[in-house]
Amino acid sequence: MALEITDATFEETVLNSDKPVVVDFWAAWCGPCRMVGPIIDELSKDYEGKAVVGKVDVDANQEFAAKYGVRNIPTVLVFNNGELVGRQVGVAAKNVYAEAIDGLL
Repeated sequence: MALEITDATFEETVLNSDKPVVVDFWAAWCGPCRMVGPIIDELSKDYEGKAVVGKVDVDANQEFAAKYGVRNIPTVLVFNNGELVGRQVGVAAKNVYAEAIDGLL
C-alpha cells in the first residue's frame, strides 16, 4: 500500500526525502482517482526502498494541494530533493509514472 501523507507529514516525508517521491492527490468520491489508486499501490511495491510513493486525500489535507496548484484530481506530483520535477493530471498508464521515477534513480 502507498504511504498515507497528510499536511502534517508532507514536509518530512516528501520535501526532506533523500529518495524520489511520487504523491497522488486524490479523493474518495473521485472516479478517476479509483483508477489511479491501484497503480500507485503497485508502484509503492515495485519501488520499495528506492522511492517514496504516497497519497494525499485532498478533502482532509488541502494545504499542500493548494501550495502546488492541484486543481484537478487525480494529480500525481513527482519530487526530487524537495523540488517538484513532474506533474501528471488525470489517469495515465503505470509506465508513465514508472518512467518518471526511473529517470530520477
